[in-house]
Amino acid sequence: MSTLDATRAELALIVLYLNKAEARDKICRAIQYGSKFLSNGQPGTAQNVDKSTSLARKVFRLFKFVNDLHGLISPVPRGTPLPLALLGKSKNALLSTFLFLDQIVWLGRTGIYKNKERTELIGRISLFCWMGSSICTTLVELGELRRLSKSMKKLEKNLKDSDNYKNEEYCAKLQKSNERTLALVKAGLDIVVAVGLLQLAPKKVTPRVTGALGFATSFISCYQVVLCVAVASIATEVQGKLKWEACFAHQA
Repeated sequence: MSTLDATRAELALIVLYLNKAEARDKICRAIQYGSKFLSNGQPGTAQNVDKSTSLARKVFRLFKFVNDLHGLISPVPRGTPLPLALLGKSKNALLSTFLFLDQIVWLGRTGIYKNKERTELIGRISLFCWMGSSICTTLVELGELRRLSKSMKKLEKNLKDSDNYKNEEYCAKLQKSNERTLALVKAGLDIVVAVGLLQLAPKKVTPRVTGALGFATSFISCYQVVLCVAVASIATEVQGKLKWEACFAHQA
């Protein structure tokens, strides 16, 4: 592959990434929490950027609650323990509620909904829902990591003296374990971010701490979206090659 082809492929991946509303939302989230870190809750340009970006992000989340509502009513994968299934459904319910209430907050912040006191109350309730969903996510990831660890140890015993990293099933489980560990770290940090936004511990979780942790979780989210886009791009490329091969085989 030439340098021009490589550059074209990289730009195509960036275009795919930026075309996703989720990606733009996470970039704005990084800007929002980065500004919160810089402002430390003090009036100024950084705080204005924080507030305006927070409001702008709500547009990207319009009707996003449908995603978790769909997850809530979807069947649980076979073999999932009941406690993990219930925690997963609780996460879906809380996150869907958060995203739905967040739209009412957006209506209030833009002046469409006039009751400011109720808007603030709904905003706090929505943040509690988000914190609850983050707690559920943390517990789910811990449970799934424990299940993965057990299955990997069992696989290691079956493989015995052979190289584990040459086994496709083992490598797939290891990759899944790494992804869940990253998700666990993000969910744990998001709990602290929610505590900071709700000002439940203002002396310990200051706006600067909230901003720093929020920026870190935003970076993780951006990375997770990049992985999804890269996997989708590879899958599309493979499907395209298979179609061309089938076409040539048919012509032959």
